[in-house]
Amino acid sequence: MARAGLNRGRLIQAGAELADEVGFDQVTVSALARRFGVTVATLYSHVRNSHDLRVGIALLALGELADEAADALAGRAGKEALTAFANVYRDYAHRRPGRWTAAQMRLDPQTAAGSAGVRHSQMMRAILRGYHLPEPEQTHAVRLLGSVFQGFVGLEMGGGFDHSAPAPPESWERVLDAVDALLRNWPTADAT
Repeated sequence: MARAGLNRGRLIQAGAELADEVGFDQVTVSALARRFGVTVATLYSHVRNSHDLRVGIALLALGELADEAADALAGRAGKEALTAFANVYRDYAHRRPGRWTAAQMRLDPQTAAGSAGVRHSQMMRAILRGYHLPEPEQTHAVRLLGSVFQGFVGLEMGGGFDHSAPAPPESWERVLDAVDALLRNWPTADAT
């Protein structure tokens, strides 16, 4: 029983919406078929399986995040760029929790290389050039930024900051101040 208007893009978009509602781990072809009122077999002409669907959602989320980050970075440098970039990630996680989780999905090397994840790294490196970090220091700093952003947001989204003051936004600002200070005074390998 084919349903008019179903295509891969529409299914991935619907899967992303479902992920935000029920959690990324709960998104399956079966759940999506129930949402559209069709048989699972109907969807297999558009997605191979639940893993393929989840990869599509991950790629969608990475693209959305990259687009939002690029818009936020326009015309900014230094701490202003760092803060804008970080806030895009945190805000996206709060607005789109299932997609945020999807964006963390481990992709095979070929898929990852063709994804918007590359743009994320390029934007981080552009921010770091404003701090005058050379390679290979940029690689270390990109890993630091990813760890800080994902770690803070993951703890916050998981309720890790719910039982103590101050509120997470105040800590977030302090964390970004500390990261900015670290980047301005980054220790180089020859300084150790």
